[in-house]
Amino acid sequence: MKLSIFCDGGARGNPGPAATGFVVKDHTGHILHQHSEAIGTATNNVAEYRAVLSALQWLIPQLDARRYQLDAVNFFLDSALVVNQLNGRFKIKSAHLRDLIVQVKILESKVTAPITYTAIPRTQNSQADSLVNQALDSSFL
Repeated sequence: MKLSIFCDGGARGNPGPAATGFVVKDHTGHILHQHSEAIGTATNNVAEYRAVLSALQWLIPQLDARRYQLDAVNFFLDSALVVNQLNGRFKIKSAHLRDLIVQVKILESKVTAPITYTAIPRTQNSQADSLVNQALDSSFL
């Protein structure tokens, strides 16, 4: 089975109130899981990384419980910067982002299937984006 995980993070202000969201789909496009949460004050880039971390933190127990036999995990984000940093194409100048990447790589090592990161237009990431906005809106109540 191949999983597609659509991740998004956003902040209102940069930094400002921030949230993450992710949607997990199987190879047919069926939604297996979705999650969003407010994460306090953060930058957009931190929120994007935290979305990937949140998705990996959800995925690993699923694999441990043998719910899915994976051939591949494909992450899709609308942040070209984060995708290029995770793929090793861009240098990471910021220490706090470097720490987040280290956390991602540690979690990646627990997944035996190949993991890819692909940048997509925001219009193709609308479900994860909507989850981020819902979490931000509810955190203001």
